[in-house]
Amino acid sequence: MEYFLQQLINGLTLGAIYGLIAIGYTMVYGIIGMINFAHGEIYMIGAFIAVIGFVVLGAFGVPGVSVALALAIVLIISVVVTAAYGWTIERLAYRPLRGSTRLAPLISAIGMSIFLQNYVQLLQGARRKPVPPQIPGGFQLTSGGGFDVSLSYLQIIIVVLTLVLMLGLTWVINRTSLGRQQRACAQDRTMAALIGVDVGRTISTTFVIGAALAAVAGVMVTLYYGVIDFYIGFLAGIKAFTAAVLGGIGSLPGAMLGGILIGLIEAFWSGYFSSEYKDVAAFTILVLVLIFRPSGLLGRPDIEKV
Repeated sequence: MEYFLQQLINGLTLGAIYGLIAIGYTMVYGIIGMINFAHGEIYMIGAFIAVIGFVVLGAFGVPGVSVALALAIVLIISVVVTAAYGWTIERLAYRPLRGSTRLAPLISAIGMSIFLQNYVQLLQGARRKPVPPQIPGGFQLTSGGGFDVSLSYLQIIIVVLTLVLMLGLTWVINRTSLGRQQRACAQDRTMAALIGVDVGRTISTTFVIGAALAAVAGVMVTLYYGVIDFYIGFLAGIKAFTAAVLGGIGSLPGAMLGGILIGLIEAFWSGYFSSEYKDVAAFTILVLVLIFRPSGLLGRPDIEKV
């Protein structure tokens, strides 16, 4: 039971990170019907900015004075920079292809993903970048059979921050003018433009919000694992996309649910079977869901009115 509880905590933490990345996928798809395969690389860029930020702040002794201040500064810088990346990518790689066939922006997204991977590799090198532990400590929940169940402060921060961002984004979508514009564009972009919605600005803002959430996930994963490289965006992006499809792409609660499920599947499979096949287990679950429920767990099937 103690081992099960520890794997549950680990799975929820990992799932919260996947959920943050998956929200970016599902927001973009919900509005323009396109999978932004470069989203994983935005997450990777956010992680690298976090590493650079902690190194620079460490040179000035900021983490030694206040870890909370250092974390806040790194989060703000990472969100601002990656939001700028998201806006630029939408303007350069996706907006010119908005009126073309659905295949063209998909190819552009894959090309942008490859470009960003190599761009970061050339700038930062191919070696892994370590980060010293910034938030040590935690709670020991229980102990039994020579096994201690621990809950670290960082795991608490990751889960709580994810819940706060999820609730805040849900409020924005449901209660604000921007949210109404996003929902209008998701239903019919042509009609939304006719009633005065700035479709281009709404889509750009959606990319910026998704990139900001990916930046937060990048900072959290940097603190959680303590090491990153230029390739982490590809695998995390594929898993987050899997989470979005599993939960029901186009649904924000579905993206978070899918992320948590993928995290739990990986944690329990690694704990009770073999960690080498945890990705196979996650994608097998995805295939089964697509076979028996193609719209995902919380998604709604598209109904075409004629």
